[in-house]
Amino acid sequence: MYAVLETGSKQYRVSAGDTLEVERLEVEAGKPVTFDRVLLVNNDGKLSVGTPTVAGAAVTADVVEHIRGEKKIAFKMKRRKGFHKTIGHRQELTVVKITEIKA
Repeated sequence: MYAVLETGSKQYRVSAGDTLEVERLEVEAGKPVTFDRVLLVNNDGKLSVGTPTVAGAAVTADVVEHIRGEKKIAFKMKRRKGFHKTIGHRQELTVVKITEIKA
């Protein structure tokens, strides 16, 4: 059984027991979180596709920890002008472990 959920404007295919990194959630580490925007549920071959979400479906997960992603570097340069600019960014992430999919 798996589901496709949406959080942080991104879609993830998850099964029970999966661990994934999503954009930062305002939930303390060790607490459960419920994802209500479930777009698709596959229950042993029976496919339920939502319009846009599946009614009554939810995915529960436990928040493992809050981390920061790897540093991304944006380097800007204009040739022959002496212009150099470096900007770094680290995304705030939350690690969650999927416990249950309710269809």
